[in-house]
Amino acid sequence: MISKFVREQRRYTQQELCDILECSELDVVSYIRKLKEYGVLKAVRASNLQKDLSELQEEDIEVADVEVGENEYLYVFTFVGVIVVSGRALKCYPKYLLHAENPTVELQQVLKVVERYNSKEQIVRMFNESSESQTFNLLAVLLFLLQDYYEKDVYTNTEDVIESNGLGEIIWERTINETFTLISSNRPYYTDLQTKRRINDEYDYFKRLHECILTRASKELQDADLLDLFEITGVDLTDEELEDFGDKEYILYRIENELNTQFNTRKQLVLKTIYAYIDRSGNLTDTDCFSIFGTTSFNLVWENVCADIMDNQLNRPLGALKLPLSLRPGYDRNKKLKDLIEKPLWTASGKEAKDTLVPDLVTISETDHGYEFIIFDAKYYNARLEVNVQPNGQPGIESITKQYLYQLAYQKFIIEHGFSSVRNCFLMPTEQNHVIDKGEVSMRMLEDLGLQNIKVKLLPATLAYEYYLSGKKMNINDLKL
Repeated sequence: MISKFVREQRRYTQQELCDILECSELDVVSYIRKLKEYGVLKAVRASNLQKDLSELQEEDIEVADVEVGENEYLYVFTFVGVIVVSGRALKCYPKYLLHAENPTVELQQVLKVVERYNSKEQIVRMFNESSESQTFNLLAVLLFLLQDYYEKDVYTNTEDVIESNGLGEIIWERTINETFTLISSNRPYYTDLQTKRRINDEYDYFKRLHECILTRASKELQDADLLDLFEITGVDLTDEELEDFGDKEYILYRIENELNTQFNTRKQLVLKTIYAYIDRSGNLTDTDCFSIFGTTSFNLVWENVCADIMDNQLNRPLGALKLPLSLRPGYDRNKKLKDLIEKPLWTASGKEAKDTLVPDLVTISETDHGYEFIIFDAKYYNARLEVNVQPNGQPGIESITKQYLYQLAYQKFIIEHGFSSVRNCFLMPTEQNHVIDKGEVSMRMLEDLGLQNIKVKLLPATLAYEYYLSGKKMNINDLKL
């Protein structure tokens, strides 16, 4: 099975995709169509401008059909994670890894971050949806089964064993009715006690079936060179083949019956996943296979990571905030920090709109110089900010003006509660292992209103993910705001 790395947002020609997928120009067209159908690949006009861009704009995306041997378009992966298409495993790593050739370690960490980000959903994504069709997400199923096995072991059913003088619970009814009794001083004595012990049934049909499928799943991921990427140890639990359990209809019938008598939530989920695996019967090398694990919205993952490690306090009640001065009269202690931002009033209706400005994250930091009110905006950009070079790939004017407005929205609260300073900052990822200061972005007309200019910091993604995965907070002083 072919397994290759590709970079998110890089512009690839059709010939480069042929080389990556190791296929002909004729075959690559069907791969491109499939990838475009599920929204993980976009096409843009081939131009020198597009080749220099690191961000994909919605207006640049082309919807024209793919032709063999065309040079009119460039192709852009808009996905971070793993894509399996017709026996090809594409390992898509984030766009900020500009100098990586074999970023296995980096992508391992990124996949853990994506998994944690998605963990709140607590579902198995068994199907991929597109506007035209639906495919079985075999990769997600295989990963779930193996990860579930390492967390909770193999599927087991128990049986009760009746023993004489065993260590289990005494069954007095059987002991009295079925054993010899000695009477002494009008008191009965039983020389043989009937006991009941619950043991795992090692030959249970579903235990053996589970072991068989786990062994198959391990081999498939090994052949796709994905076990190491997901940091999963392969398992070889049985020599039994799936055919040893009966034909497909019989196996599905047995699972249905087991589901009707099984009320353990974890066991139900495992049974349903095994049912789907057998019902769809395929493997990662099939020509019609299309499976994914990851996200087309890694910008949201980056925002979540930054909010978590910077101790976002937007959703914290005002009464729970650590302020330099006690909460002033007129402020509801149960109201949240994000609720302080004014909503637009439409005079024609006399009503306020539901939506208003919402910053990515706000935190309050106690320093040697007092309390700082810090407004962060997590930006998933590859900004080119070099001396005497026109800025490229940077946040747009709407992001800059909103960042100023966030400070303006909180100005009254900041003054009334005695904050020593306010900080505005864009946080962007970098492949480097240290925080990089990229100066600040300013607009004179807003600076003249007494608002703070916006500092630009490149945050080491690897370090940020370490904090995120360990549940720790970053020391904001390390940013040197």
